[in-house]
Amino acid sequence: MPQTNFALASDPETQQRPRPPKPVHRIRDDREAIEIAQALAETFKAGASERDRERLLPWDEIEAYTASGLGAITVPRSHGGAGVSFETLVKVFEILCAADPALGQIPQNHFGVLALVHDIGSEAQKARVYADVLAGYRIGNAGPERKTKRVNIATTRVEKHGEALRLTGERFYSTGSIFAHYIPTRAVDDEGRAVQVWARRDDPGVTVVDDWNSFGQRTTASGTVKFDNANIDPLLVFPVYAFVDRPGLAGPISQIIQAAIDVGIARAALEDALVFVREKARPWMDSGLERAVDDPTIIHEVGHLATNLHAAQEILYEAGRVLDAVAAEPVTAESSARASVAVAEAKILTTEIALEASEKLFDLAGSAATRAAHNLDRHWRNARVHTLHDPVRWKYHLIGNYELNGILPARHQWN
Repeated sequence: MPQTNFALASDPETQQRPRPPKPVHRIRDDREAIEIAQALAETFKAGASERDRERLLPWDEIEAYTASGLGAITVPRSHGGAGVSFETLVKVFEILCAADPALGQIPQNHFGVLALVHDIGSEAQKARVYADVLAGYRIGNAGPERKTKRVNIATTRVEKHGEALRLTGERFYSTGSIFAHYIPTRAVDDEGRAVQVWARRDDPGVTVVDDWNSFGQRTTASGTVKFDNANIDPLLVFPVYAFVDRPGLAGPISQIIQAAIDVGIARAALEDALVFVREKARPWMDSGLERAVDDPTIIHEVGHLATNLHAAQEILYEAGRVLDAVAAEPVTAESSARASVAVAEAKILTTEIALEASEKLFDLAGSAATRAAHNLDRHWRNARVHTLHDPVRWKYHLIGNYELNGILPARHQWN
């Protein structure tokens, strides 16, 4: 394992705004990315329960993550990055989210936005973005608007004021933005066209409000971002309207990361269930046994959960390999659809095992496991909240319509 000297710092300034980027480690390949993720996960796991209980935002942990170089692992080799496989990317997210799924979710939009840059960015835009990411810049996201009837409606506007571009609007579900250096968002330009624009987190017209108050994924700070005539660099305006009919992989990449987060939650829930049964649980009185680990009903349920977890993991990794194969060739409507279907299958299984494992934990461990001191309910709270990002019932519909009727999935960030 490589040297991993990405120590947590104690700087009060990091509790208010992201630090300016500093030199970061340059990860060389897939193997090193996995090893560094495993090393960081050991550190992140230690404080995960306390951060959840007290809702302590992981400022220092995010700085350690950035210093490790993991934020740049999908930058193409042609631009100086490791260009890791999608299979490796999902394994990195699984490892980090098994330690702390709220912390692990924070870079989700960073990689989703980088996938969009890859699909539609000009060479000048790619050179700028990839260089900044390699230098330690973090990318957040200002998500859908809160009070519209549909999530794909945007009243946020970017307008020309002389030679300047100004962004005005309010967005929610902005995971990672409080920690970010850039905050991308969807907006409508002067001609009524959909664009993605990147505001700087430190611009005077940008306000990040930490008003996320969900019962799960509590430290993702997925709250409100307000733009009040924020300055926009013209180079960081991406004309998504021009690529509506162009197939790409940004949607499946965004979704496979969601699936990896869920399988990380499932892993953590099962691991904690096993520890509790081994160390604290008592056998049921009718069993006549001395130890809970010898209870045949518990053994059966553990076997059932382990099998479902392994199945979810394998189909997740297989979906990553499908993405790798599709990305190796020019992306067509058919290959993009194949990627979406593979990821949808993974999303179904990872959602189901995350919910099942976090619920079954208490059935196996017994009533003592519900004590607040253990905070084991965080696994179910995290699973229940995160799996609501996109309804699994529509994943079944996507797959069924594709298999039965040959209908290609709609192309957007949720497919």
